[in-house]
Amino acid sequence: MGCKGPKSLIGVRNENTFLDLTVQQIEHLNKSYNTDVPLVLMNSFNTDEDTKKILQKYNHCRVKIYTFNQSRYPRINKESLLPVAKDVSYSGENTEAWYPPGHGDIYASFYNSGLLDTFIEEGKEYIFVSNIDNLGATVDLYILNHLMNPPNGKPCEFVMEVTNKTRADVKGGTLTQYEGKLRLVEIAQVPKAHVDEFKSVSKFKIFNTNNLWISLAAVKRLQERNAIDMEIIVNPKTLDGGLNVIQLETAVGAAIKSFENSLGINVPRSRFLPVKTTSDLLLVMSNLYSLNAGSLTMSEKREFPTVPLVKLGSSFTKVQDYLRRFESIPDMLELDHLTVSGDVTFGKHVSLKGTVIIIANHGDRIDIPPGAVLENKIVSGNLRILDH
Repeated sequence: MGCKGPKSLIGVRNENTFLDLTVQQIEHLNKSYNTDVPLVLMNSFNTDEDTKKILQKYNHCRVKIYTFNQSRYPRINKESLLPVAKDVSYSGENTEAWYPPGHGDIYASFYNSGLLDTFIEEGKEYIFVSNIDNLGATVDLYILNHLMNPPNGKPCEFVMEVTNKTRADVKGGTLTQYEGKLRLVEIAQVPKAHVDEFKSVSKFKIFNTNNLWISLAAVKRLQERNAIDMEIIVNPKTLDGGLNVIQLETAVGAAIKSFENSLGINVPRSRFLPVKTTSDLLLVMSNLYSLNAGSLTMSEKREFPTVPLVKLGSSFTKVQDYLRRFESIPDMLELDHLTVSGDVTFGKHVSLKGTVIIIANHGDRIDIPPGAVLENKIVSGNLRILDH
């Protein structure tokens, strides 16, 4: 029986949530190799309570699940440069005064949780780190074998998976070499005058997937020496009440320069499949992908390996609206590009091929009828099909 979480959460595939798929992948790994790979979730103070409730659903699975919390940092008033918080409590008016300081906090928080020492004592050597919403981030045994048997005999303490940049990835961080060390450069660190150069697909051909393989012993050594050096990212925000604040954050990949014999490995695009928007969600819910043991793979029926470019408009931003506008997910095996804007709905068993652009102007509505086949079409104006 597969491991499934609560149905109240949005299912990315066959009612499986992100967490369902991750647990299924690790359970498959543990059963296949008769091993005991745990899953560790880094939560913020905002998500910890809800996560612990959900995790009860996985008690029967062959996966040990651990959690630890990120730090809680005070937001800074942009004008006064003083903390917004009146005191150290996290309640009432003070709730908005705190924030989790980015995923670069993993090193200190993981160390402070005691889990790092626990895993080292159990004989574990590496941790594979990825974003929970990257459905392409699976345990790759080829990379693990490279770590365990380095060709030059020098143990590699840090591997960053990178992949080839496309026009959809121009904001992604990239690797550079400086003073003999690999460094991660994020777009937030680039002066405005050089942003276009940074976005260039020809000059910077790869970007960071945030799939990382890191030596546990190295994390312990560096953390105890306070030697993990990460650039500070200044993130301006506006709170609901209109107050302008500053958040100081770090990125987990920025620590690459602190580790010995770090590597960037260029991996297939299939290992980077993030779902951050409903446009991403449409892709992974479609017949472009098949699901096996918690892993999504591109359908063999797709004649070319590239993923279609999908842009759904603001009417699809909220998941509830997105689900309401599709009676069923269209056939997208032969789709290259889809743009949808305005009040548009899709009937059952619609097929989209080539380049399809559907624009409903303000006040208009377009209902794509059941069974419609749209191939290299622009649909605009007003189209409503009513039951007779």
